[in-house]
Amino acid sequence: MGDGQLPRAGALLREWRLRRKLSQLELALRADTSTRHLSCVETGRARPSQQMVLRLARHLDVPLRERNSLLMAAGYAPVYRERPLEGEEMGAARSAVDMLLRGHEPYPAVVVDRLWNMVRANRAMDVLLGVAPPELLAGEPNVMRLALHPQGLPAHAVGYGEVRAYLLGGLLQQVRTTGDPRLRALYDEVSAYEVPAGEAPAPLREHVPSEAVVPIRFRTPHGELALFSTIATFGAPADVTLSELAIELFFPLDEHTARVLRAQADAPAPPGGTADLPAEPAGRTGR
Repeated sequence: MGDGQLPRAGALLREWRLRRKLSQLELALRADTSTRHLSCVETGRARPSQQMVLRLARHLDVPLRERNSLLMAAGYAPVYRERPLEGEEMGAARSAVDMLLRGHEPYPAVVVDRLWNMVRANRAMDVLLGVAPPELLAGEPNVMRLALHPQGLPAHAVGYGEVRAYLLGGLLQQVRTTGDPRLRALYDEVSAYEVPAGEAPAPLREHVPSEAVVPIRFRTPHGELALFSTIATFGAPADVTLSELAIELFFPLDEHTARVLRAQADAPAPPGGTADLPAEPAGRTGR
């Protein structure tokens, strides 16, 4: 192990501790170690065991991908595998994802990675994706770009200020929690998008929604639709890919929206619909 690895591992652990706003004493008590040993680890004077790295990472709620990075920085091999969602070993998880997507119809549902790239979607997502221009759907569609780009959902949204504040506030919190530079780049991009005319941007931190949930209201050829969403994730994942996937499930906020979605589900499926959106290639998922 090179001379620079121990300080690197300790510095990374210290960054995660500070990101979680924990003192050395608080983390040491949680991880059942001494503050002296933790201090020596953070300054590079002591090499943590593999189990100590994993224990500290668990108490710091470090994502699995970054736990592997911590292990490698300390001179150990990664322990968490990253299997492609389409791989043979992921059959059960893939079936569960597809079951959720199909079972949620006639309501929209989408699977995203940590960078909010679309991995999978059911047919009902067409009601949301149908308002986006083709250029935003080309290549690797990104949910944050679709939801915040002025030519995407905002061009059709009603009362968009609250939605924008909610999305950007959540993304900023994710940036601070993970420290991921790719998420920071995404936040910098989408937060700089022009706000639609007539929509005063709500403050991200102080804004309190006026309703029990933050609804997405948008105009369509079928009238104004209103949706809210929930997020589902895998419980206790031991694979990097699964730990970084999230399934966003949309629900109608009123009976008119429910009727429109049911009617859309009964219509013939258009060729090339979002239900056939392929999973991401191995190594590209990352929530």
